[in-house]
Amino acid sequence: MTPTRKMEGKRVLVTGSGTGIGRGVGLEFAKEGASVVFHYAHSEGGARTAVDEIRQAGGKAEAFKADLRDLDQVRDLADRTIQFLGGLDVLVNNAGITMNKPFERVTPEQFDTLYGVNIRGMFFLTQSVVPTMIAQRHGAVINLTSVHAYAGMTEHTVYAGTKGAIVAFTRVLALEMAPKGIRVNAIAPGWILVENHLKVLGDFDQEAAGRAIPAGVIGTPVDIGRLAVFLASDEARYIIGQTFVIDGGMLAIMPLTGDFREPRKEQWGQGYVEGL
Repeated sequence: MTPTRKMEGKRVLVTGSGTGIGRGVGLEFAKEGASVVFHYAHSEGGARTAVDEIRQAGGKAEAFKADLRDLDQVRDLADRTIQFLGGLDVLVNNAGITMNKPFERVTPEQFDTLYGVNIRGMFFLTQSVVPTMIAQRHGAVINLTSVHAYAGMTEHTVYAGTKGAIVAFTRVLALEMAPKGIRVNAIAPGWILVENHLKVLGDFDQEAAGRAIPAGVIGTPVDIGRLAVFLASDEARYIIGQTFVIDGGMLAIMPLTGDFREPRKEQWGQGYVEGL
């Protein structure tokens, strides 16, 4: 797809962008002309190579480290970003930690870690940057949630709880920010193939896995990046407080109904509907 440069002159911060979805989102904004700050907590190498790629193409980018569980670092990230960019037009709250563990064995420390990054850090980083957006009378906040907010997977009580909270937070924040010129929306990805999946799953049949998804493929960070760019653009000016599921049709499948690609063997409506 040829870049349209619809983000020309825009200033963007993407959290958790040293790897995976965040890195892909940051690169997509840069392709569309934005200046981008990549935030990372651990993946400095990925953030730095993204910055180098953008600079080599003539763009403006930088990478800043911050532990989102530490509010001093959260506020410092906001300050450094705004100083480097000269303002801020778009915040993409992508940073998040996942974990699976049976409910009975979850420790308070594990609970606090996920909520500290996924909710608390996001909440107060947003709070730290919106005064700049309010002063500009424009801005966009895009929160990354997950299909875990809508469908359950065992051993994900903590992670799914954070993702459900993001949906509710997005809806209410959008109402408060809209009169101040800031649009707030969220994106709920399904299966997006990233490096960490390969570390856990190892070498698996990606084509076979894709066939279980109506779209026929596993998604990529670019898919999320393109939606994020759209939501941040003027083309989405009338979209406020919404969460967009982008999952290749996974949530559209009704459970316990067999393979969605196969015709139905049962015939319902006989005796009631003519022609059956």
